[in-house]
Amino acid sequence: MPNVTANGIQIEYDTFGDSSSAPILLIIGLGSQMIFWDENLCKKLAEEGLYVIRFDNRDSGLSTKFDEAGVPDIMEVFTARMKGEEITSPYTLDDMADDAVGLLEALGIEKAHICGVSMGAAIAQTVAIRHPSRVLSLISIYGSTGNPALPMPKPEAFSVFITPPPEERDGFIQHVIDGVKTLAGPGFPFDEEWHRKIAGQAYDRSFYPQGVDLQMAAVVAHGNRKPALASVTAPTLVIHGTDDPIALVEGGKDTAEAIPGSELLLIEGMGHDLPNGKGAWSQIIEAIVDHTRKVAI
Repeated sequence: MPNVTANGIQIEYDTFGDSSSAPILLIIGLGSQMIFWDENLCKKLAEEGLYVIRFDNRDSGLSTKFDEAGVPDIMEVFTARMKGEEITSPYTLDDMADDAVGLLEALGIEKAHICGVSMGAAIAQTVAIRHPSRVLSLISIYGSTGNPALPMPKPEAFSVFITPPPEERDGFIQHVIDGVKTLAGPGFPFDEEWHRKIAGQAYDRSFYPQGVDLQMAAVVAHGNRKPALASVTAPTLVIHGTDDPIALVEGGKDTAEAIPGSELLLIEGMGHDLPNGKGAWSQIIEAIVDHTRKVAI
């Protein structure tokens, strides 16, 4: 897969489809690699007339790692957040949003549809806030606003993100499977074979658990985006599962409420897992394609 230098770091990326088609930038979530945007999904979006770009965020996959930053104490970070204290982190979502725009610049793309899941949705929202001229449309999938008034994640789901994974391959894969099962909603079949395959590929490609803590600190340090989201003018689609145990459905509703004129799609029974071919992707793909086709380039 190719890589570029953008925003002062190396970014690993991949593309699908015709580069003359409308571009869509896919931003993955916390601790995940771009391969979690399944190839079949990317190919289906490309077949629908989109030029699909997926990439590794900083501190994940094959993009730049911030080893010199050390590993933040996540419990201290969350304690500071609950006390309303200032949080310091090596970088924030502003920097990660600038990475995304830097990638577009390096690829010679002036504007793109910006689509993110979970932390990637928060990054996509931040791109729309900081770089409105680069956004054809915004698609926020099971994201939230960072609003402290929203309900907290369910404890068993929160533990998925703060429990360190085993260092050996089989243990890591099982850790991922157990975590995704906790996050998945009841409305769709759980495809363990697919998740096990992707988890193995992720381990072989880049095992870097400290990146989760660094990215999580960036999310918490970024704070509440809701006031700034009122300035977003890009056509916006918000997709959320009704059974999300991390960014509860109120997070999706809060996002749609914050962005003027946005469309909210609630998917019954979907949780906080990236659905694959046996899950909600048919609904999500249809919604993304319909949304992007409404937007003039």
